[in-house]
Amino acid sequence: MSSLPSVFSEVEQAELQSSPLYNADLAPVPASRRHWRAGTFAALWISMAACIPTYMLASSLISGGMNWWQAVLTIFLANVIVLVPLLLNAHAGTRYGIPFPVYCRAAFGTRGANLPALLRALVACGWFGIQTWIGGAAIYKICLTLLGLHPGPVTNWLGISGLQFLCFLLFWGVNLVVIHRGINCIRWLLNLKAPLLILLGLGLLAWAGHRAGGFGPILSQPSAFAPGQPQAGQFWTFFFPALTGMVGFWATLSLNIPDFSRYAQTQRDQILGQSVGLPLAMALYSFIGVAVTSATAVIYGTTLWDPVDVLTRFTNPVVLVIAMLALCVATLATNIAANVVSPANDFAHLAPRRISFRTGGFITATIGLLMMPWKLVADPSGYIFTWLIAYSALLGPIGGILIADYYVWRRCRLNLPDLYRPAGEYQFSAGYSWVALAALIAGVLPSLPGFLVQVHWVVSTSIPPLLAGLYSYAWFVGFAVAFTVYLGLRSLAPRA
Repeated sequence: MSSLPSVFSEVEQAELQSSPLYNADLAPVPASRRHWRAGTFAALWISMAACIPTYMLASSLISGGMNWWQAVLTIFLANVIVLVPLLLNAHAGTRYGIPFPVYCRAAFGTRGANLPALLRALVACGWFGIQTWIGGAAIYKICLTLLGLHPGPVTNWLGISGLQFLCFLLFWGVNLVVIHRGINCIRWLLNLKAPLLILLGLGLLAWAGHRAGGFGPILSQPSAFAPGQPQAGQFWTFFFPALTGMVGFWATLSLNIPDFSRYAQTQRDQILGQSVGLPLAMALYSFIGVAVTSATAVIYGTTLWDPVDVLTRFTNPVVLVIAMLALCVATLATNIAANVVSPANDFAHLAPRRISFRTGGFITATIGLLMMPWKLVADPSGYIFTWLIAYSALLGPIGGILIADYYVWRRCRLNLPDLYRPAGEYQFSAGYSWVALAALIAGVLPSLPGFLVQVHWVVSTSIPPLLAGLYSYAWFVGFAVAFTVYLGLRSLAPRA
C-alpha cells in the first residue's frame, strides 16, 4: 500500500474543508476505503459491456456492410486501443484517490477544469438519454403486447408517438428514483443486471441459431465489401470511420476512469482487472449482436440492428414480457453506473458547495431528456458517424492533454493539497490554463470541417476532401494534435 498518498494533515484538512473547491464527494479517497481488487474491475467492465448499446454497436457494423468476423475484430481492436489511455488516466485516480474533475485541475487549472468536465458530462447526458430511450422502448413493447394496443400516430415535433414518449418518461422517472436513493444502489443493480442481460443475450443467440438452421448460414453471410457485392472495394472507406466510432464508444470512460480507479487497492488491481475485462467482454457480447443481426437477414430477409425490434417478432407474450423486463433492469443498471456517476461529479465540480452528487444526477437526467435521444439512434449511420465520431472529436484532445501533462510534463507527480486550493500551484491565470485551452481548440479544429459536412451544415464540395476526411480519424487526430501542442506551449509558458 506504499503507493497510496498520505492522508491530509489535520491542519490541511481544516484549511481545505473551507475551500470552495472541496466537498466530500470530490475529496481524495483514503486507503481505508479502497477495497476494489482486480476481480472488481473485471466484473465492472463485464457488466457495463453487456449492454444493449454494445449489441447495437456490433449490429450497426453488420448493417453497414461488414461480415461477422470483420465487425468483431474491429470492435476488439478499438477496445485494445482505448484501453491504453484508459489505463494511463486510471493511474492518477489510484495513486492520489482523486476523481476525474480534480484530475483535470492539474492541466486545465482549478476553474478551467470545468470545461473538460462539462464536455464529458454532456456526452454522458446523451448516453443517459439513449439508455433511457432503450428502456422506454421495452416498456412500450410490453404495453402493446399486454394491452393489445396499436402504435399511435407520430407527433410532428417529437418524431415519436405519444405512447412512446410516455413510456420513455416512465423509465426516465425510474432512473430518477434510483438517483435519489444514491450511489449505494449501483452495486446491487450491477450484480442483478449482469446475469440477466447475459442470459438474454445467450437466449437470443440460441433462438437465432435455431431459426436460421444453425450458425453456418449466419456466419457465412458475405461482406458487402467483397468482390461482386454491392459495396465492393469500399472496405477501408468504411473501416477507419467505424474504428474511430468504436474507440469513441468508451472514450468517455477512458477520461473519467479515475472516478472508479480511485477505489483500487493497487495499480496492479486496476491494470489487470481492466485489461482482462474490457476488450474480451466487448468482443464476446458484440459477437452476440453480430450473430443475431446476421440471423435476422437470413430469417426475415432484412437486418434488424435493434434487439428490441428483434424481440418484438416473438409471438409468445410471456417470453416477450420477461425478456423486455430483463432488458429494462439491465439497462437501468448500466445507465446509473456508466452515465450518472461521472456527470454527477462533473456538475458538482461547477459549484462544490451548492451541487451535490444527487443534484448533479438530476441535472444529467434533465439534459438527457432534452437531447431527444431517439434521434441519436434512429439509424446505424447516424449512430456511428454522427454521434460516436462527433463526440470522440471532443474527448480525444482532452485525453491527449491530460496524458501529456501527467506523464510527460509532471512525471506522475501532483501536489495533492494544491488541487483543492484556489491560489495554489494550479491556479495558472485566474484559475485557467490558457495553454490547455489552446491545445484543446487546436485538437478539435482539424475535425470540424468534416463534422460540418457530416451534419449537412456545409456542402461537401466546399471543403477539400483531404481536410473533410480527417473527421474519419477524429479521436486519433485530436489526441495527437492536442498532445503535441500542449507540450510545445507548456515548455514555452510553464505557468500559463
